[in-house]
Amino acid sequence: MRPLNRRTGLVAGIMLALILALAVRLVDLQVVDARTLDAESNSQISVTQPIYADRGDIDSADGTVLASTVLRYDVTAAPAEASTFSRADGKKSEKVTVEQAMISLAKITGTPAKTLLSRITANPKSQYALLASSVDVSAYDSITALKIPYVYLERHTARTYPDGAVAGNLVGFTGDSGAQAGLELKENSCLAGTDGSETYERSADGTALPGTTTVTKKAVSGGTVETTIDADLQYQVQQVLDEQVKALGAQSGTAIVERVSDGHLLAVADSPSVDPNNVNGTASGNLYSKAFTDLYEPGSTMKVLSAASLIDQGKASPSTEVTVPDERTFPWGGRIGDAETHPVEKLTLTGILANSSNVGISLIGTRLSKQERYDYLEKFGLGQVSGVDFPGEPTAPLKPVSQWDEQTNYNELFGQGISATAIQMADAYQAIANGGVRIPATLVTGCRSADGTVTKTAAQTPVRVVSSSTSKQMLEMMETTMQSGTLSGTAPISGYSIATKTGTAQIADAPNGGYGQDYVTSVAAIAPAADPQYVVFITFTKPTVNKTSAGVGPAFREITSDVLQDYRVTPNDQESNLPTIW
Repeated sequence: MRPLNRRTGLVAGIMLALILALAVRLVDLQVVDARTLDAESNSQISVTQPIYADRGDIDSADGTVLASTVLRYDVTAAPAEASTFSRADGKKSEKVTVEQAMISLAKITGTPAKTLLSRITANPKSQYALLASSVDVSAYDSITALKIPYVYLERHTARTYPDGAVAGNLVGFTGDSGAQAGLELKENSCLAGTDGSETYERSADGTALPGTTTVTKKAVSGGTVETTIDADLQYQVQQVLDEQVKALGAQSGTAIVERVSDGHLLAVADSPSVDPNNVNGTASGNLYSKAFTDLYEPGSTMKVLSAASLIDQGKASPSTEVTVPDERTFPWGGRIGDAETHPVEKLTLTGILANSSNVGISLIGTRLSKQERYDYLEKFGLGQVSGVDFPGEPTAPLKPVSQWDEQTNYNELFGQGISATAIQMADAYQAIANGGVRIPATLVTGCRSADGTVTKTAAQTPVRVVSSSTSKQMLEMMETTMQSGTLSGTAPISGYSIATKTGTAQIADAPNGGYGQDYVTSVAAIAPAADPQYVVFITFTKPTVNKTSAGVGPAFREITSDVLQDYRVTPNDQESNLPTIW
């Protein structure tokens, strides 16, 4: 009996030890490690995923949407689950093969059935295959109605641009890495929303459990960028510009309409223009707004700034008399010539502008020192970023006068040896039109957040450039360009007198150290001359059909006519009586 009792006691002892060990482990699991284990368990069945915030819109001044965010869906499938299935159709049930299902999808997505079939059969054991990308809500509804059990639709958002290439260079575009150009990039802080998050529980096979989704952080949509652009006018200007670029065989063109009273940009068109819906369809050199980013030598449109500086300093008047040959030569070997040979002419300063004489402005312009002229150019806005501060604007300041050689000292007066953007030149003419006060250009008026709060763009600081008297005299002088000067061959706009100036600027041919045979042609216009309300500034780069500023005439006339008509400007055809000769 003793051995038996010993064995019984030993077994009982072992059992007691096991029970005690289990009890200790149970306490450890339920008390000591409970939180850690709960967290591990939750991490295995609970999934957190982002809720992506919608990007805000870009609107024109009247609320027309220029850029927006829309719902899109990627069509995906689980190839491992793809097989023939039964689909109920009323009281009937039909068998649907994988091939038949792909044919049905092809009709909705526009992707060939063979392509869809190859994608779903490429890796039969896979749980994921992308069949088609970014289908719209209508397609989503149609695909859902097919009830294909192994096909899934993944929701996301996409950027859309309703007007395509119209204002495309202004609104810019986005890419996989975010905002890339234009207002999309500049106003990203307004447009970008704040992503949220949500959690849901899943089963062992990874399927989301119904009713378990909880929003842990709400997504906040981005704000709306409110611009100064007139959508209808932008469209009109774009059409005219595109047609004339083609007619002139030009490499590119820009057209700007700026309101005089506040510097608001009502239209800024580039041709060619990028379609943000199809960025890859546009050459890389045309993805941005050349009106803001491209420097060029403005040529004779600079003569208005030179003449205004002279008059403002009391060094000349509209009737100042100058004897003008068709060329000048200098001891250092330099030469200045007019566009056409002519006998010696007796021109007033008004006549020098009307006939766009390089020689004439060079004879009178040096009455101002280099530094005086430089200071006026700065006040006119050259050599500095515009009030818009558009992405890609050049930041190079004007070349200091200490670096002006003898030739530049004269060439600067008629727009050679100095660079500007089309926007800078339009701004300079806005100053001439606005009583001598430059209001830097404005493209964005504010940001309207998702809750309706509007944050206004800071008002631009006006700059007094020339006196109001100088402004009036310049406007009257510029009227003679259409009356008897370089635009006299362009039909007048009935009922209106327009202050204009032409430019035909040679393009520097750097490899040869001089100027080649290509030009930038331009027209600057202020309408109406007697009551300035709008500036129109147009350029064409490297035209081949007509290389003179006369080739800009048709576009200038049509765009200016559209502006006057659209805004119902009261006719005013008072003409200048200033003499052009003496």
